[in-house]
Amino acid sequence: MIAMYLSKNPLTDSYLWQYSQDGVIRVATLEKLGVSQSTSYRRCQPGGNWTHLLPGIVLLSKARPTARQRVEAALMHANGLGVVTGFEAARRYGLRRTPAGDAVHILIPQPHHIRSAKFAIVERTVHMPRHRLLSRVPVAEPSRAVLDGLRRLRELDPVRALLLEAVETGLCTLSELQVELESGSKRGTALPRAVLRELDADVASVPEASALAIWRRAGLPPAERNVKIFDAHGNYIGKPDSWCDELAMAWEIDSYSFHFGRDAFRKTLHRNNRYAAAGIVVVQTLPARLRDEPEKVIAELRAAAVAAAQRPRPTIIVARKERAA
Repeated sequence: MIAMYLSKNPLTDSYLWQYSQDGVIRVATLEKLGVSQSTSYRRCQPGGNWTHLLPGIVLLSKARPTARQRVEAALMHANGLGVVTGFEAARRYGLRRTPAGDAVHILIPQPHHIRSAKFAIVERTVHMPRHRLLSRVPVAEPSRAVLDGLRRLRELDPVRALLLEAVETGLCTLSELQVELESGSKRGTALPRAVLRELDADVASVPEASALAIWRRAGLPPAERNVKIFDAHGNYIGKPDSWCDELAMAWEIDSYSFHFGRDAFRKTLHRNNRYAAAGIVVVQTLPARLRDEPEKVIAELRAAAVAAAQRPRPTIIVARKERAA
C-alpha cells in the first residue's frame, strides 16, 4: 500500500509529517517510507531542513523544537516504556516556578537499559509511578513529578518556591508529598525534606522560610506567623509575617513585586499607619536582604526589640492559630 501511495505522492515533508508525532519521527520509520539513513542524516546537516534530536530520531523541521516535540522525542527514545516526570511534567500540571531548561526527565522500568541522551534524561526505577495522560502524554502523578525534579536541585530557594506553589495551588497535599518522599529514592532529598518540615510548620512564602531562620539566629523571643492582631477596641490592625507578642513587635517581609504596585503600596502604607497608631514596633525587610545581608537584618531586629522592650507595651489582641512557631 505504501509503495502504491508513494508512486502518486512524492516524499515531501508534509507527506512524511503524517507518519510522525508532531513532526518527530524515527530514522527507521523514514527508511520504511523510502528515505535512506544517509538522506535523513544529510538533511540534518548545516544547510539541511531537518533537525537531529536524539539517536535515530529527527525533527522534520529546522525550527527550534517545541516542548511537545522534545517530549515526543524523549518518549520515542524510551521505546514506549517511559513516563514523563520532573519539571517538564510539573509544567504540564500548570506549575510556573520550575527552573528553566529543555531537559525531559523520563522514568523507565528498572530491567530496561536505555541511556540518557542530550536533553532526554532517562532514569531506571523499581518504583514506576502511576501516571495520567495529559494531552496524550503519560505524566507521573504530581507529587512524584515535583519531587523527581527537586531531587536534582542544590539550591534551597527554588525548592521552596516549587513546593509552596504545588501545595498552595492544591496540586499536591503536604501529606502526598511526605508519603512520596518516604516511599521513593532517598537520593537528593535533603532539601525537599527540610522544606516540607517548614511547610509542616505552616510557613507561607519563600522569604518567610528564610526569615524564620534569621529570627532564630537573632535570639529573640518566640514569634508567631501570619496571626491577625487587633487593638484594645477590637479593631483589625494587620496580619504580620512575624509577630512577637512578648514585645508587641511586628516583622514584615515586603517585596517590591508584591507590595509596590499602586494598590499594594497604598495598602502597605495604611497597614503601617495602623501599626503606628496602635503603638506597635514594626521592622520592614526586603526579601533580597535575607539572603544578601542577614547579619545587618539581625542587628536591625535586635535594635527594634530593645526599643520595643523599653516602651510601655500596648494592648494588642491576637487571634491565634492552632500552631505557633
